[in-house]
Amino acid sequence: MINYAHSYSDNKDDWHQLADHLKATAKLAGQFAEEFGEGAEILGQQLGMLHDLGKYSKEFQQKLEGKPDQVNHSTAGAQEALNQYPKLGYFLAYAIAGHHAGLANGKGFNGKRRSLAERLKDNKLPILSKVWQQEITLAEEKDFHKYLQGMKRCKDHQVFQCAFLIRMLFSCLIDADRLDTEHFYRQAKEKPSNDRGFAEIKLTDLSGALNNYLQKKSQQITELNNWRNKILTTVRANAEVERGVFSLTVPTGGGKTLSSLAFALDHAIIHGLRRIIYVIPYTNIIEQTAQVFREALGDYKNVVLEHHSSFVADSIDDNYQGRTKLKLAMENWDAPIIVTTAVQFFESLFANRPTSCRKLHNISNSVVILDEAQTMPLPVLRPCIVSLKELVANYRGSIVLCTATQPALTSKQFTDRFDNVRELAPEQDKMFNFFARVTIDRQIKEWDDSILLQKIIDQRQVLCIVNNRRHARSLVDNLQNCDAVYLLTTLMCAKHRQKVLTEIRDNLNNKQLCRVIATSLVEAGVDLDFPTVFRAEAGLDSIVQAAGRCNREGKNNKADSRVVVFSTEQQWQPPHELRQFMQIAKGVFRRGDDLLTQATVENYFRELYWQKGQQQLDSKGILKNLQSERLESLPFEKIAEDFVMIESNQRPVIIAYDDCAKKLLKELERVDYCWEIARQLQSFLVQIPDKGYQKILSNGQLRYVGEKNFDKQFAVVKDGFYHDDYGLDLGELIE
Repeated sequence: MINYAHSYSDNKDDWHQLADHLKATAKLAGQFAEEFGEGAEILGQQLGMLHDLGKYSKEFQQKLEGKPDQVNHSTAGAQEALNQYPKLGYFLAYAIAGHHAGLANGKGFNGKRRSLAERLKDNKLPILSKVWQQEITLAEEKDFHKYLQGMKRCKDHQVFQCAFLIRMLFSCLIDADRLDTEHFYRQAKEKPSNDRGFAEIKLTDLSGALNNYLQKKSQQITELNNWRNKILTTVRANAEVERGVFSLTVPTGGGKTLSSLAFALDHAIIHGLRRIIYVIPYTNIIEQTAQVFREALGDYKNVVLEHHSSFVADSIDDNYQGRTKLKLAMENWDAPIIVTTAVQFFESLFANRPTSCRKLHNISNSVVILDEAQTMPLPVLRPCIVSLKELVANYRGSIVLCTATQPALTSKQFTDRFDNVRELAPEQDKMFNFFARVTIDRQIKEWDDSILLQKIIDQRQVLCIVNNRRHARSLVDNLQNCDAVYLLTTLMCAKHRQKVLTEIRDNLNNKQLCRVIATSLVEAGVDLDFPTVFRAEAGLDSIVQAAGRCNREGKNNKADSRVVVFSTEQQWQPPHELRQFMQIAKGVFRRGDDLLTQATVENYFRELYWQKGQQQLDSKGILKNLQSERLESLPFEKIAEDFVMIESNQRPVIIAYDDCAKKLLKELERVDYCWEIARQLQSFLVQIPDKGYQKILSNGQLRYVGEKNFDKQFAVVKDGFYHDDYGLDLGELIE
């Protein structure tokens, strides 16, 4: 009797033979794990061989023939892993048991789903046909030792390291399983391969294209360009330094985006790394950064992949079988250059769901650039840093902490601090002194909106940054009779913001009226150059970043380029999470320290970490919950629920903003595969809190596109509920 993994037509000759699927998945998973280090491929191969072992049963084969009963086919492989490998089987068992429903909690932790221990005790599983022992061959447990014994151990976080490895192996299995399944169905349906040709792209080709672009860009000789070229040259000269942790501390306007890309490509080529992953704090600047990279890479622009949102609901993972897998909008990060968000990057490193974990193995053997490194949320800062250190220690990675306001992550105030961080940029004091092109003025007297509005009206060109979207919207509403007023907010989709930014830059370049009201989104990577910036009180890092939007190109005198810091506490209470940052910044102002020096910034962060204390830097106890020495007691589901970069649950809605968006939405109604369309729709997303989503849904403002094939993954805002001046209107739910 032939056993099958997947059915297709009424003719069994067209079906996917189970032995073929297991062997192909094992080969792929082994190749993926091999990137972790020598010997790791054995672990990946055994996962592939065992993951669908439960399909060697009469019940599952009858299910493929049309019998409607549900059949648990994941647990048998996990049980066999522990039978075959009594000491190390848990490195495989979690991943095998969870390759549909996700990594479960271990013994001693309750969750929404059954724990691994409960699943392993299931005595109602179908009896396996013994033919599996003839069709697949397993390695011996001693073969696992080469990689495991070669891992660099961290005394304080050895259990964390075990959980990290299991999650990375889980990623290898998920990606391999789905790629082989997709390959089978594409062949069966005579569909073309989904291979995007990334494997044929060499990083040396990308480096050559970037070199040509940078050479043309550097031909204009100015004092500012001389400094930018000096920074670039020094950074690239450090590419030969051994893999590890680097800092790139460059003032705003110093060209750190392209300098960091140049370093990453050179460093990857020299040390045999595979890809560059550029991690950005906010969704709003992904498109801008990706566009900068595409322009710089010329003919190779298609190698840049943006990934910041998933349309796939977690619940879909539990039920997918066969062809349903192919309907999921998923990404496995196999491109040479990935541009993603900190939320997507870090939450994936602590996730337990297949859709979130699939890409993780491709982070190994890569250069990870953390843009605006100071924006990592404090409640999860320690777990973030420990995970970055693990990527360097055991997954052949290099990390670049890239910012104008470097957090004090090497200070004694930080328990899990980085050691041996190498600075890439030249002559820090001279460089920051040159780029200090503004005068910062803190207003002692509080400004209510009547004062602030008049101050804005009095300026021909001004950027006003406030701490929440409600305040920004209120200011714009009160400036309706004023010319050239623009709003920048995350309630506008990226395509909309790009259009507004183009108009703003044109006005600035042509010295026309231009008054911009924005939230903090403009402080990270948005290239704007105003003669005057008003900034509501915030943390020192935010104030310094705001200053980077004033006299950016150094065309005006320092004395005439003003950054005015004002308070609005009586009328507009700052968000709770900002208050401690603000208080420490006020202390800096009282002492009269020079805000634009690295010493001041470092002291600010040291005081912040000291006031927070180590517990508040891991407020959910992620690291504490990974202290058990027993592999059977790892709380994967709990950690995934607890590790949240942004506390409010955000949901994506699509804006049919232009003809391109409307065309993509029409295509969704008739396609079987939504992967590529979902990626292109990212420029038309707005992320909103769940309560806002529920409100506009109940108000009839949403419709679902492609619901027949993709369930409720794609929610579109109906015409008339999105505005060209301020984006999506959430009314009183605007934060």
